[in-house]
Amino acid sequence: MKFPIIAAAALSLAACAQNPASIAPVSMGNAYASHDCRAASADLASERQTLADLESKQKGAVAGDAIGVFLVGIPVSSLTGGDVAGHIATSKGKIIGLEARVAACGGVK
Repeated sequence: MKFPIIAAAALSLAACAQNPASIAPVSMGNAYASHDCRAASADLASERQTLADLESKQKGAVAGDAIGVFLVGIPVSSLTGGDVAGHIATSKGKIIGLEARVAACGGVK
């Protein structure tokens, strides 16, 4: 009788939103290699703000999932679209690519 309860708890926790710091970036390869230096610098600043906003939303999803699992056994935020882990991974990848491009430009600001 304990196994189904433990299995259900493990599945609920596995479906919870990830902490933003634990989300790995998506590789962008050389997507920004031909990007204009000033545009890369501007895009980098914009993408950093986008990432900060996404991380804030994700932290809310993590908290919502913790509360949902505690109260009803369901990670509510993950099931209702509050989990933005994919967007965070993409944004982190963009930042890495843009940082590489800005560095190749000599740190143009």
